[in-house]
Order: sequence, then structure tokens, then C-alpha cells
Amino acid sequence: MATMERIKVLLAEDHTIVRESIREFLAKQADIIIVGEAADGVEAVEMTKKLRPDVVIMDIAMPKLNGIGATQQIKQSQPTSSVLVLSAYDYDEYVFALLEAGAAGYLLKDVTGQQLVSAIRAVHRGEPILHPSIIRKVVELLKEKSKPSASETQNLLNQGELAVLKAAARGLNNKDIARELCLSSRTVEARLSTIFNKLNVGSRTEAVIRAMKAGWFTLDDLS
Repeated sequence: MATMERIKVLLAEDHTIVRESIREFLAKQADIIIVGEAADGVEAVEMTKKLRPDVVIMDIAMPKLNGIGATQQIKQSQPTSSVLVLSAYDYDEYVFALLEAGAAGYLLKDVTGQQLVSAIRAVHRGEPILHPSIIRKVVELLKEKSKPSASETQNLLNQGELAVLKAAARGLNNKDIARELCLSSRTVEARLSTIFNKLNVGSRTEAVIRAMKAGWFTLDDLS
């Protein structure tokens, strides 16, 4: 009988009691394994390089290197690791900075253990766990900073892949994308995987932000 491939998770949290609480809950999940724990941002970066986790649960306020800087370095050195922020703060500037740094999702520490587990599974599948309205706020900010580069689209994504990415940007799940574009769910999964590889990202959130920065589609396309 085949062994279940578990999601490898690294915990980056400087408060020991919080880290222990998260670890104890995640240890009960059959499809998740904790491969390491970091107490500061520098340690989180180094452990990610060494252990190559699927998901890094990242706090913002940490010693030596904060969550924003740690996320940037992790995504540069290990782009396939998805960073899931778990923070006590919901300030816009933190959300914007972390998503620009490459975080795949952003949760507050008042979430339940089961919500955290669901989020880990979602970002591991490449799905965002942010509400579409939050993504749109970030995208609007990035649009102001960037000039469109339509020619880059032709070099990276074909029309079918771009259609899937647009649908994902509107918050549709794989089944809904498949239904809307008259595709099979397997085809949607394959196209998303190709998109992630071409853009060198690990999640839909990163892919959408990359597309918006390049001017491949606008907020009007998502309405």
C-alpha cells in the first residue's frame, strides 16, 4: 500500500508557547509533518534552504530578521516553498509588503487550528487563502507602480494559461475554473502547474501579483 506523501511544514515563530501550540495541533494531522522550527528570521531562511519545506508558517515580528525580510530571502532561494503568514497584525502595509515579498497567504492568529490546517493544505495546492478583495487592494497598489508589458505575455503564458490565471485571480477554485472554461479539472491543475513553473512562483497569489505587475490583465478583467 502506497505511503501518503505528507506536507512538510517549517514553523517560524519566536514565541515558544505559540510555536509549541501550533506544533502539537499540526502533529495530529496525518497529512502534515513538522520538519523544523525557527525562533528568528535568519534561522527560518537557513532552515528553509536546508530542509526545503513545502510550507513555511511565518510570523512577522521576529528577532534578527522580520517576517517580511525572511519571506523575501526564502522566495529568492527556495521559490517552490510557500510562505503562509500567521500574524497578530492586519495592517494594510504588512499585508502589502508580505504579498509583494512572495507570501502565498495571510492569516491572523485568532484563526482556529482547523482553519490553519485548511490554509496549509490550500497553499500547498497552490491556492490562495486570501479573500479576493484583499488581493484586489494589493493588485491596485502594484498597478500604480508598474507599466504594462504585454509582449512579455507571449513569451511566458499562452492564451489558455492566461485564461486560467484570470479565473484564479477572481477567486475561483479549480472546479469552478474548469466549469467556466469548459475544461477538465485535471487540465486546470496542469495549466496552473505550468504557470507556476514558467513564472517561478509557488502559489496563485504570487502568480496573480506577477501578472498584474506586468500588466497582463487589469482589475476590469476581474470584475
